[in-house]
Amino acid sequence: MIHIRIAQPEDTESIVEFNMAMALETEQKELDRDVLTNGVQAVFKDQSYGFYVVAEADNKPIGSLLVTSEWSDWRNGLFWWIQSLYVLPEWRRQGVFRSLHAFVTERARQNGSIHGLRLCVETNNTPARACYEDRGMTPSIYTLYEQALE
Repeated sequence: MIHIRIAQPEDTESIVEFNMAMALETEQKELDRDVLTNGVQAVFKDQSYGFYVVAEADNKPIGSLLVTSEWSDWRNGLFWWIQSLYVLPEWRRQGVFRSLHAFVTERARQNGSIHGLRLCVETNNTPARACYEDRGMTPSIYTLYEQALE
């Protein structure tokens, strides 16, 4: 059985491992463990950055995601961004994201000021896109741009 909960600081090591695996899998990028660990710990120290959600089976983490907020002046409310989503390969296609998504969606509805959920996915990641669309998410009319300042 899959259990979903809000992450605690004790989950830092698992979240770091998941993020390192995701970066390697999706972008062939090796993250600096110290920088990443400090980044994960920062979320636990300052809740304005967001919150992590963990999926467990047999009391062991099998996936996680980060929720951050974006203010929308057009709606006078917030969007929640799902970020750093990772599910262990052996647990994919078994309802882990479905459970994580349902948990986040319910919390957003209970909040009352959340106008929607957003996430980014690589254009060529067909399995992930199908999974998100299966949960009722649709491709946005917007194309994401970024500018690195490093």
